Amino acid sequence: MKLLFDLFPVILFFASFKYSEKNPELAASWVGTLLGSAAVDIKIAPILLATVVVMTATVAQIFWVWFRHGKVSKILWVSLVLVLVFGGLTLAFQNESFIKWKLTILDWVFAGGMAFSTLVMKRNAIKSMLGEELTLPEIVWDKLNYSWMAFFFFMGILNLIVAFNFPTDVWVNFKTFGSMGLMLLFMLGQGMLLSKYIEEDK
Repeated sequence: MKLLFDLFPVILFFASFKYSEKNPELAASWVGTLLGSAAVDIKIAPILLATVVVMTATVAQIFWVWFRHGKVSKILWVSLVLVLVFGGLTLAFQNESFIKWKLTILDWVFAGGMAFSTLVMKRNAIKSMLGEELTLPEIVWDKLNYSWMAFFFFMGILNLIVAFNFPTDVWVNFKTFGSMGLMLLFMLGQGMLLSKYIEEDK
């Protein structure tokens, strides 16, 4: 249930884009009304409407988390800022390139934050999150930490490759399913690496 909630903005982004692809004139009309502009290119209307939807959904998600728990994680705050900034630029200039950059910047923020924690603050970010639940040799903690940094950096590059070398609908599919699938595969690989240590800890 929590996974579905976390993916709530992404799911609505995908659904609204697919609906708008089939009804571009209607999407252009809605976006034009929202922006107070009659001149909206129907070719990019689907991604513009999907951008409006994901911005609204992310704000709603933040408010709901705050209402239920009284606090919001740093990750959600970062995601909110990025979607509002890059989504706002997408709408203001009617240029889909900005929203396509958002995922890459978010991945690189994660990679950069972990690198800063490791190299400057001398703290293993993964160990800080999981250290109370797992007992691992330091060398394994280091491998986990650097592998996550590399993964986020790689995903940021992969997003740019897909975003700017393939049609927008392919990128939307990648953003919704491809990146999620690669994340699950990566986590599965991490689980296999940790399995022997978990067994030993028992």
